[in-house]
Amino acid sequence: MSSREKMKAAAEQVVGRTMKKTAHVMGNKTKQAKGAALEARGKARRLKEKGKDKFKR
Repeated sequence: MSSREKMKAAAEQVVGRTMKKTAHVMGNKTKQAKGAALEARGKARRLKEKGKDKFKR
């Protein structure tokens, strides 16, 4: 997993989690869903890169 992709995945997870929690406090369901989607996209990116690493070995 390249360090650039690893950082991108981690950033998406952190931003998504922060957005989700902030929206929950404010009561904004739309932003909360968008934050959850961003967090899920970061997790999926991380898993994709880990899978690519396994095949390289």
